[in-house]
Amino acid sequence: MKRKSLWIGILALMMVVLSACSGGTGSPGASNSGNTSNNEQNDATESTEQVELRVMWWGDQKRADITNQALKLFEKKYPNVKIVGEFAPSTGYFDKLNTQLASGTAPDVFFLGGNVVDYAMKDVLLDLTPYVGQELNLTDMDQTMVQYGTLNDKLVHISAGANARGVIINKSMFDRAGIPVPQDGWNWEEYAAISKQITDKLGSGYYGTYNLAVDGMDIGLKQNGKQLYDMANGTLGFEEADALKWFQYWDATSKAGGVVPAELQVSNPPGDTSKSLIITGKVAMSLIPSNQFAAHQSLTQDELIMVQLPRGDKGTGVVFESSQGLSGYAKTKHPKEVAQLMSFFINDPEVAKILRSDRGVPVTASNRALLEGEASAADKIVYDYTSRVSKATETEPFAVSYNPPGNTEYSKLAESTMYEIGFGRKSVGEAVSAFYSGTVKIFNNNQE
Repeated sequence: MKRKSLWIGILALMMVVLSACSGGTGSPGASNSGNTSNNEQNDATESTEQVELRVMWWGDQKRADITNQALKLFEKKYPNVKIVGEFAPSTGYFDKLNTQLASGTAPDVFFLGGNVVDYAMKDVLLDLTPYVGQELNLTDMDQTMVQYGTLNDKLVHISAGANARGVIINKSMFDRAGIPVPQDGWNWEEYAAISKQITDKLGSGYYGTYNLAVDGMDIGLKQNGKQLYDMANGTLGFEEADALKWFQYWDATSKAGGVVPAELQVSNPPGDTSKSLIITGKVAMSLIPSNQFAAHQSLTQDELIMVQLPRGDKGTGVVFESSQGLSGYAKTKHPKEVAQLMSFFINDPEVAKILRSDRGVPVTASNRALLEGEASAADKIVYDYTSRVSKATETEPFAVSYNPPGNTEYSKLAESTMYEIGFGRKSVGEAVSAFYSGTVKIFNNNQE
């Protein structure tokens, strides 16, 4: 009797265990058709484990709102994953991230920009390579973007948006000056001449261009077969003579009268859209990443357009570039879910409609086509421009640009060099000599 009761108890316990194993919501995002393979059924069982992912990014409140909205959608489609979102203004973001990395408390997923190289060198980024074709779908992603995120033969970064740098043109200023708007295919001699013509035609207080000596330097180098940072060989990609030629061009163009004076560029920096002289109709041309175009147009009644940069000996030097993207923490306890989140972020059409072009145009062709069909007039200009860039790179490919190690120090040095020349504190030769030796020192000090 006791033995019979014992077997009944064992059978009851087995039924409870089997019931628990077969229950749950199934694989999030899986087909409801019932035609699942054994592998899919195994995945469904594994996916019922409840996990929590911390995700951190930088930006303003608008970006925070739409990013949180996208992450909520991920939770809805993948109910086994809870997302804890964190965001901060761009100032202070990397200080916070660096502190967390140093203490071993970094988020599972965090956003990086052109400084991804610095973090890859520190071995703090998750290698996503094993998850490609499984949790991470990159089949529709622009291959330039895949290349951008692959460092030291490891996929460590998934671009969240693509940009292409180009010349923003205040067409209304050209119309007022009676000068034809430049077209793709122009050169730097024409750029300098047009800049002076704008100033001459419109008079005092009007200028053809911002000084692009710093913002356009990497492009200028690539147009002549060099580059700022040679990622493949881990070296600087230019010599002092290359920098001298570039700064001499901008010094000559400035002295001819077509460039914003140094004191005016300091108080109205081109990188601050709200202060840009493009939107006040005082400067006709500048260099911007394409995702900033709509913001410029929204602040002015003048008509704005975008054209490709003037060409050098090797072409335009412009490619699709990552605006920013997602990287995983090397010590995350949930690498598969990290990869799922990244795949969702770039591929899901509902996410594309939520985020739109906040971080640049989508990195997948299908989502670019989706948004282009619903685009505003300003966004259509961006899509048209990025399509022209993408087509041009098929015949004139260029290496992807990365910030050099120690980029913050380098950027400050480059900017001070431009202003030392602009304010007449040093000759071009003296300034460039100090710039190059300083760049070499910064680069060497930041090697791992």
